[in-house]
Amino acid sequence: MTDNPNSQPLDTLKTSALDRRLSIAKASLNIGRRWATNSAFGVFKSKEQKQLDKQAFMKEQAQYLVDELGKLKGSVVKIGQMLALYGEHFLPPAITEALQTLNSNTTTFSWHIIETALRHELGEKIHDFDIDTTPIGTASLAQVHRATLRTTGEQVVLKVQYPNIADAVDSDLDLFRQLLKVTNAVPQTRQLDEWFEEIRDLLHHEVNYLLEAKTTETFYQRLNADKRYVVPRIINDYSTSRVLCMTFEQGIAITDEQVFILPEARRDRIGQASIEIMLREIFEWGDMQTDPNFGNYLIRTAEQQTDAHLSDQLVLLDFGAIRQFDEKLLTIAKRFLLAGFYHDRQQMYEAINDAGEYYSFFAKMNEQVKHDIVKLFLLASEPFSLPSHNPNIPSHCLDKDGNYIWAKSDLHNRVIGLASKSASSKAFSVPPKEFMFISRKFIGAYTFMTVLNAKTSAEKLIQLFI
Repeated sequence: MTDNPNSQPLDTLKTSALDRRLSIAKASLNIGRRWATNSAFGVFKSKEQKQLDKQAFMKEQAQYLVDELGKLKGSVVKIGQMLALYGEHFLPPAITEALQTLNSNTTTFSWHIIETALRHELGEKIHDFDIDTTPIGTASLAQVHRATLRTTGEQVVLKVQYPNIADAVDSDLDLFRQLLKVTNAVPQTRQLDEWFEEIRDLLHHEVNYLLEAKTTETFYQRLNADKRYVVPRIINDYSTSRVLCMTFEQGIAITDEQVFILPEARRDRIGQASIEIMLREIFEWGDMQTDPNFGNYLIRTAEQQTDAHLSDQLVLLDFGAIRQFDEKLLTIAKRFLLAGFYHDRQQMYEAINDAGEYYSFFAKMNEQVKHDIVKLFLLASEPFSLPSHNPNIPSHCLDKDGNYIWAKSDLHNRVIGLASKSASSKAFSVPPKEFMFISRKFIGAYTFMTVLNAKTSAEKLIQLFI
């Protein structure tokens, strides 16, 4: 969820298929005209100048595309956000860079739109609440309002989906594909088709709040006994497929100054807990939150606790964007993790080789690329490797006890540098979607740990899976 209190609330929402198609058609026409004009003026330019002009024009077109998408909200925006996360292998950089700005363009809707949606879903039950008409969070698909249950005084939140958004998912995907096509910037490839189908599945899952309620309850049961975590409790009497009612959970953002001034040991415990939950999602439960967004986490400090016996806690929010992995992938991923833990090149090579039985991405690699991927996976698993087994960990990335210092590692840039060499090979193809999800999850974790400035112990993390 993105807070955007300074923007003016919108009083109307284009939710009908006709409205949205007209908006896309207008944008497509304008883009087509721009391409024609740009091509006409480039006839007499040198090859070098044409290339420079094309890059500048592509950036301008990409921003125009994003501006038009931002006006529509709904699943069109969510599609853009997903492609911004996972599209670097098949979209031009100008497109992915522009799409990334969609995350900060979320505008609130006026209360009367949200109230209409609530009345449609809850009927007379809406009168059971005193609702704050100012949202505490907004996103591309929904808006969140704090409320009080009149009968008990319990503080809750209502996640309210924008009207008719769920019904527009399939048509929005088609409209988005059309808009990308007219830019002439995006190759219409099989990989793009596969990703759109993946996004279609994820969106249909995400707009069904009964599924999200069930997933939230699953995580609540998994973690209820572990006092390091807080998961909201679903209130089923007031939850529907379009409205989610759950307990209000107090906490502060990861970027809050109060977090930065916490003692190092407390930040380390929070960091250890956050990485552990990510590893359990991927390697134990097979249910992974695919949206590496800071807004999906809060920190409840010991000072905020009503129970003096509780210490700092990690509050886990938003279980809509869950991607489920089968046992086959869990087995492969766990082999990669253990090879990285022991920094064992041969073990990693064998795991990659055997993965080719299920994924053509690995099967089609020549030996050189395969060895490059071994290096890449071993580097990416650096924070989870035993210092005694991994002489390649830079000394400044470890404290005196062998804990990994994420903020000093520059791991993200080192991985990108090594990955770019592998990706430049003609034998390298687009990675399987599942591995791209996991890759993004690790990037999100790296960013989280860097901002938190926390350390972790590889041995304590990986012992869960040995």
